[in-house]
Amino acid sequence: MTNDKIEIREITSVEELSECVELQREVFALPDLEISPVRHLIVTKNAGGFTLGAFFQKRLVGFVLSVPGFLGSERSFYSHMTAVSGGFQSYGIGTRLKWAQRERALSKNVKFIKWTFQPVQARNAFFNLEKLGVVIKEYKPNFYGTDYSTGHNKNGKIGLDSDRLFAEWHLESEKVKKLAKGEKFIEPSEVARTIEIPNDWNDLVKSDAQKAIDEQTRVKKEFQRAFAENLVCKGFARDEKKPKYLLL
Repeated sequence: MTNDKIEIREITSVEELSECVELQREVFALPDLEISPVRHLIVTKNAGGFTLGAFFQKRLVGFVLSVPGFLGSERSFYSHMTAVSGGFQSYGIGTRLKWAQRERALSKNVKFIKWTFQPVQARNAFFNLEKLGVVIKEYKPNFYGTDYSTGHNKNGKIGLDSDRLFAEWHLESEKVKKLAKGEKFIEPSEVARTIEIPNDWNDLVKSDAQKAIDEQTRVKKEFQRAFAENLVCKGFARDEKKPKYLLL
């Protein structure tokens, strides 16, 4: 399967929006109570948002949901979910969905999108910061509640808070425009501080829940201290042993 066989287009029918619900069940493995229903997707569209889907031979294999919002008085979008089916990951489909989301937002004269992601997920951090060019200035402790993504597992509740970082995507920044064209961007500012995270968070949660909680607490404190000192996160360094955020 090659990326050029994937079609990206807006999802509008109830039938295809229902497929988004099934894809949520597969990708996020959350209880049905936590899954966005078709009604939510329909309301989002009629409120000025949109859902873009990735299709392979007419089969939905990924989607991104954009919820309308405001940044002060400026229109924006909140990217509530991006999901790609397990068998179709690592083909760049998520990247295509995000760039298509940017194009659609700009066509609506919207220049800012934000979303959250887990601070301890190295793959997501690299994707957001280095592939898309987001900026991070805010850390939200326990955003969805304790054990939000672990309570449904067979291991039961482990006391893990759902901490999140806010990704700010300024769609017309110099960095984002260069990355959108496939060009490299060299950050002019020097790195002032780094924050290391576990290389494989999911394995750590399964093997040693208490250590995972301790690591999350450390990462939270380091981010809160950095943001209190007006540092901004603009990069991420991949490393098999010590991946780290780069703060300027």
